[in-house]
Amino acid sequence: MTVYLADTMANLLAKGADTAPAIGAPGGKWLTHGGLRALATRTVASLNAMGIGRQDRVGIVMPNGPEMAAVFIAVACGATTAPLNPAYKEDEFDFYLSDLNAKALIVLKGWDTPARIVAERRGIAIVELVPGELAGDFTLESPLSGTPALPGLAEPEDVALVLHTSGTTSRPKIVPLRQINITASAYHIGEALALTPDDVCLNIMPLFHIHGLIAAVLSSLAAGAAVSCTPGFNAFKFFAQYDEVRPTWFTAVPTMHQALLGLTARNADTIARGRLRLIRSSSASLPPQVMMDVEAAFHVPVIESYGMTEAAHQMAANPLPPREHFPGSVGVAAGPEIAIMSEEGALLPTGELGEIVIRGRNVTAGYENNPDANAKAFTDGWFRTGDEGYLDADGYLRLTGRLKEIINRGGEKVSPLEVDNVLSEHPDVAQVLTFAMPHPKLGEEVAAAIVLREGTDPTEHDIREFAGKKLAAFKVPRKIVFLAEIPKGATGKLMRIGLAAKLGVSG
Repeated sequence: MTVYLADTMANLLAKGADTAPAIGAPGGKWLTHGGLRALATRTVASLNAMGIGRQDRVGIVMPNGPEMAAVFIAVACGATTAPLNPAYKEDEFDFYLSDLNAKALIVLKGWDTPARIVAERRGIAIVELVPGELAGDFTLESPLSGTPALPGLAEPEDVALVLHTSGTTSRPKIVPLRQINITASAYHIGEALALTPDDVCLNIMPLFHIHGLIAAVLSSLAAGAAVSCTPGFNAFKFFAQYDEVRPTWFTAVPTMHQALLGLTARNADTIARGRLRLIRSSSASLPPQVMMDVEAAFHVPVIESYGMTEAAHQMAANPLPPREHFPGSVGVAAGPEIAIMSEEGALLPTGELGEIVIRGRNVTAGYENNPDANAKAFTDGWFRTGDEGYLDADGYLRLTGRLKEIINRGGEKVSPLEVDNVLSEHPDVAQVLTFAMPHPKLGEEVAAAIVLREGTDPTEHDIREFAGKKLAAFKVPRKIVFLAEIPKGATGKLMRIGLAAKLGVSG
C-alpha cells in the first residue's frame, strides 16, 4: 500500500535532508534539498508580490535543464504551472497560450523565443528568469505588482499542472492535474522503483512533458533523492554525462534506448564502472528484443512502465527483481486500479481483451471545458485510456495497442505492436513502426517503416519472409518502407497515426 507523505508540492519537498543534493546538472554544482525549499518559498513570495497566486496560470518556456526543473517545482508550490515545448513556432505558442489563459509567462532572461512576441501581443506579462550559481537556482524579475486573490501555498485540490494531450487525431485537450494527482504519482513511481535518498536519476527527458516532470524529477525529490538534468537527450554525450553524474537509474522512451544501444559496445568500460541499478522505459511500448538487448548491455533490469498525461503519468510498472518482469508486458498496477472494459461499459474477466480503464488518486478529474470528451472518457467512475489490452492470470497488463491505431484490414484486426515486436527480432532491423495505410478495397492495409542496422541491406522480400514465419498471413506488412529515420514527436515517441500520409504510401 502506497504511503502518501504529502498531498501538495510544498509538503512533498520536506523529505530530503537539508544538505543532500536535490537538483543538479552535468558540469554544475548541486542545489540541495534545503536550498530547493528556500527557493520555493522565495518564488511563491515573488509571484504573490506580482499579483500571481493559487489557481493563476503561469506559462513556462525554458530550455531543458536544472532551471526548468526547479522553476516547475517552485512555481507549482503556489500557482498553476503550464510548461510549453520551447521548440514551438509562433503560431503554436499563440494557440497554447490563448487556450491556457495564462496570467504570466516565465522565460529565460535574454533568451530569444517567439513566445515573447505572442505574450506581448496577447497582453500576457513576461517574467524573466535569471539563473543563479548553483544548478537550478534562480531569481525572477518582473515590473508586475499586485495582490493575488489566493496568496500563499497551494492546497491539495488546487491545479498544479496543466498540459495538453498530443492532439494526434483531434484538437488537443487541456488536462488539469491537481496537487493531489501529481504528488500521488510521484510516490507511486518511487514505490515501484524502491527509490531512496541515495538514488541519483540522470534526466534525459524533455521537461515540458509528464514523463520527465513526474517520473524523473518529482519522484526523485519525493524520495529525498537527487536528479541531474541534462540539456536534452544526446546519445553521443550520454556516456560522458553518465560517467560524471554516476546515476543509479534513468528513464527514457524506447527510441532513446535504441539510440544508446548502438553505442554501448564502445562504452562498455564506462558502463562497468558505473553504479546503475535499473533502467526505466515508458511513454511508448518497448519492443521485447530491445528490452533484452538493453539489459544485456547495461547488466541491470529494464523496468517497463505504462503512463499517460491524464494519470499524472504512471499507471502500471513491471516489478523489480526478485519478482518477474516480462518483455512485452507493462507490468502490474502501480498506482491506480486497473481493469478491462467492453465497448458497452461492462468490466471484463481476466484474460479477455478490451479497453484499459483506471481510477485512483493520481487520475485527472476531467478535461477542462470539454463535457463531450469527459462523457466519452469516464464510465461509472473509470477513466477510459483508449488503449486495448488484457490482464493475465498473475495481474500483468499486456497492451495490444491504441484503439485508434489498431489496423482494420477488411474486418481483420491487426495489432501494430504485435507486428513491431516480430519485425524487431530480425537481426538487420534497428527500429520499426507498423502502421495502417489506406487500401481501396480493404479500407486499411498493414505497412511498416524500418530503419536498418548499419552495414545491412535486406530486401523487402527478406523482411516479409521473416515476418511470415511468425505471423498470420494477413498480419504480414504488404508494404515496407526503408527510412534513415522514422518521424518522431516532440518527446521522442514514434508517430504511428498519420504516418502513411506523411510518407505518401497507399495500398
